[in-house]
Amino acid sequence: MRCFLFIALWFLTVCGLYAQSEQLARNFFDQGEFEKALQVYEELYQQNPSNPVFFNGLLATYQQLERFEVAESLLRDRMSRSANNPSILIELGHNYELQEEQERATQFYDEALQSIEGRPNYAYSIARSFEQYNLLDYAARAYERAMELNADRNFNLQLARIYGEQGKIEEMFSNYLDLIEDDMKFYGLANREFNRYITEDAQAEPNIILRKLLLKKLQENPVLLYNEMLSWLFIQQKDFNKAFAQERAIFKRGEKNLQGILNLALLAKEARDYESAREIISYAIDESPSPVFNLQARHFLIQIQLETAQAEEYAAIESDFKKLLEEFSEAEPTLNVEIDYANFLAFQVGKKKEAIELLKESAEKAKSDFELARIKMALADILVVEEKFNEALIYYSQIQNLVKNDVMAQDARFKVAKTSYYKGDFQWAKTQLDILKSSTSQLIANDAMELSLLISDNSLEDSTQAALKKYARADLLTFQKRNPEAIVALDSILVQHKGEKIEDEALLSQAKLFEKENEFEKAEANYLAIINTFGTDILADNAHYFLAELYANQLQDLEKAKGFYEQIIFNFADSIYFVDARKKYRMLRGDSIE
Repeated sequence: MRCFLFIALWFLTVCGLYAQSEQLARNFFDQGEFEKALQVYEELYQQNPSNPVFFNGLLATYQQLERFEVAESLLRDRMSRSANNPSILIELGHNYELQEEQERATQFYDEALQSIEGRPNYAYSIARSFEQYNLLDYAARAYERAMELNADRNFNLQLARIYGEQGKIEEMFSNYLDLIEDDMKFYGLANREFNRYITEDAQAEPNIILRKLLLKKLQENPVLLYNEMLSWLFIQQKDFNKAFAQERAIFKRGEKNLQGILNLALLAKEARDYESAREIISYAIDESPSPVFNLQARHFLIQIQLETAQAEEYAAIESDFKKLLEEFSEAEPTLNVEIDYANFLAFQVGKKKEAIELLKESAEKAKSDFELARIKMALADILVVEEKFNEALIYYSQIQNLVKNDVMAQDARFKVAKTSYYKGDFQWAKTQLDILKSSTSQLIANDAMELSLLISDNSLEDSTQAALKKYARADLLTFQKRNPEAIVALDSILVQHKGEKIEDEALLSQAKLFEKENEFEKAEANYLAIINTFGTDILADNAHYFLAELYANQLQDLEKAKGFYEQIIFNFADSIYFVDARKKYRMLRGDSIE
């Protein structure tokens, strides 16, 4: 037993010494001190010539010192002692390539490749050796030949990666599709790779290639996988009608599950393709026997109407809400409809008393604290619209007690701060906001930070907080959806408090309101004013990003949009818009997206 322990201790000590020496040699090598590295590697190699790390370190050091003949001798010796491993032929070829003897290098590379014919088991190590020196054509040929010689071998994953590096998009896509067809566990990996190349541009080469490959696969083997992938492709291109055709096929041939169609309708709505969203959800309503789904889908249709509705359409929408609530019994889950209807009555139609009565009736039917908290939140919001701030604050406080550990409680606390801010009680608002800076919800934390900074910045120079009070009033008008009045209130600030801290905030808020009112040229002027006058201040990146979006989506000037996205990339690397701006800039430039 003692002898065994002694041997184990000796073994661990030797391994530790080897590791320290190898680390020392590597440090010398990395610092360019090759003579010192050589001395250590030679000692290590002499002590343990079978260790591949010592061998590779010694070989690389000889090559760095341009002692190519010694390196070749080392390689030939290794070849004679390792059953003529073909990978060493690649090392010999690389040794000649370092001497700029390309013809001799090619001879060794070809010989290594040829060796696969008689020794297919070496194909993987040969290909990996080629990849090590970025000899991608040789590596691909090694994998391809191995698969030709033995149909059971599958190097599609390695080939797909190489084809991608070579820019062979069609071959790369084809290999990933073969991988998925054989084993669905590769779907996530393939999808991530497709995301690097596929853009919103249906005419981009990668999009065309993938579409053709999927259609061909679908004709040869009509499995649902290819319908799903075509749907994914069309969604990336924002072509929801074509995606809908694929989802219909999946629904009819699959398990009659409407989830994919419902998800597609939601995506179309988010992309503001309301016509497609309406068509998709209407199909789902016709196909679903479920009363609950019917309720949710018809509610969704009303939400689509609300996205674009003008005042003259409000009566029809109000009628649709009433029909929906009358048609479904109290046993059905109508709470979402009731809350949306109450918000519609209060914010769009101006029937605040009716909205409050509806919500109070809903509160009596609430089945849980969570449902009650949602109702009280809607009630409090309407009371803020009515400027009944104290009553609203009571409800927001009750919500925090009802759902203490839910993000809704943090949202309620933020609304307490916002309501206090509307009232002009800035000190209490800031106290609440400072607590929320560490909120588990990043969105709430960011909003709290912004509002806290607004209060701080505009309280230092003006002890009366006159400008801040006017700005809070304009903010309240915006919340009340009284946009024209809010624009006028902000105009007053821009005239009477020009040059003060509040000016860039007022310009930005007013620009957003101009966009809501479809006054895009006025919004453009405000964003430019921020960039020109406050180009290094905290809102400069916001102005650049919103202006780029305005040019890209409303004013249809893609060159100007690209320019402002680029400004964010080069001048605002720490901006929250940086990642999105970089992606959209690359799309406009026609790059593949990584």
